[in-house]
Parts: sequence; C-alpha cells; structure tokens
Amino acid sequence: MKKLLFLSVALATVMLLSCGGGGRHQADREEDTVDVNDLIRDHTLYGLCAGVPSASQLKVVTDNGDTLTLDVTPAKGTNKMFGYVRPGDRLAIMTNSNQTQATEVINLNYLLGDWVMPDPLDGSDEVGIRIKEGGVAESIEMTNITYRTWRIFNGKLEITSIREGGGQSEETDYYDILKLSQDTLIYKTIGKPQDEEETLEYTRWKEKPTPDLHGLKLEEHQDEYMKL
Repeated sequence: MKKLLFLSVALATVMLLSCGGGGRHQADREEDTVDVNDLIRDHTLYGLCAGVPSASQLKVVTDNGDTLTLDVTPAKGTNKMFGYVRPGDRLAIMTNSNQTQATEVINLNYLLGDWVMPDPLDGSDEVGIRIKEGGVAESIEMTNITYRTWRIFNGKLEITSIREGGGQSEETDYYDILKLSQDTLIYKTIGKPQDEEETLEYTRWKEKPTPDLHGLKLEEHQDEYMKL
C-alpha cells in the first residue's frame, strides 16, 4: 500500500513538472519567434509631395490617403535626400516607426528615364538601363544582360534581370543609391561577395546634336556601297 502511494505521488510530480516545463518551453518559443513576413515586407512609404513647408519639413499625401508632415533632418544628415523635391513629385520614403521623420527620400520622377555610361568593354558605345513607370526596366544597347523589372524595396533599388548564359531564370540584385540628380544616377551593389561588388555611374541619355556642316550637304549615291 505504501509502495502504491509512493508511486502515485511520484507519477503526479512528474506530470506536474512536465506540464510546467512544457509551458516554460512554449513561452520561450513564443518569445524567440520572429515574424518571417516582417523580414520580407516592404516598409517603404509611397506618395506625392504636397508641399515643402520649410527646409526641414516635407508634406506628403500617401497612397493610403493620409497626409503627413515629415521632418527630413535625418535624411539630410545622412545624405539620403535623392533628387530635388517639388510639389506633385512622386516619392518613395523610409520613415521612423511613428512616421514623423524621414530617414530616406527618393524622388521617383528623377529615377525614371534612360541612364547610360560608356561601354566598359571598349568605351566606344553607350550602354545602360531604361527605368520606366509601372516597374518596367529595359536594357540599352546591352547584349549580355536583359533588365526586366525594378522597384524600391525598403529604401534599396531592386532590379531583376536575365544574364547571358543564365537560361531564362531571373536574377534579383539590390543596390544602395549613392546619388540621384537630374543628370546623374550612381548606385552600388549590396549583399554580394566583395569581388562581385560594383558601383555603376550613369548619366541621363541626351540626344546627340546634329553636326553643323556649315551649309554643306552630303551627296546621296545610288550605288549601295557609296552611301554614307
């Protein structure tokens, strides 16, 4: 009888400890749990510039219809004001948690367009990227890479492309924007091994002026080999 009583008490104690331990482990798991979706969520705020009340403030009407007045001092302090901002410009903005300060401001109107640089192989031609509305990207005079899409993701420039020899599989690269003005776009690769990092420096494509022949006209020839 005493043995049975002892076994009953021991069994109850083990069960109690198991329940308590399980609760403790569960609590530990809950505390250590990271929201995976939060790691892939874009926290960029998009909207239109509604005004520039002062040198340190920016008024924005967001895509959700909210009107915010942001302190841009943090963005200016870290040189992350990309593009001169005017009312009506479309912006991509990174803010603090309560959306009172802008830590990065990208003028998307400036980002759109044709950006070129001398061909790295021989410098004879201009190659580059065409950044279009709707997240569309295209290659300019490039045979080894085909740009497909672009977007701003958490303040970074994300570009997808297909490279020569890569089949039809898309490759996604991320870049830190270093400079963006009316005529200049510079960005640097991130998240890659050091030997694969590169800084791309573009200028906005401009149509070449027609050469002044001082009144002379090029003679047209019927002979196919004599045509200029």
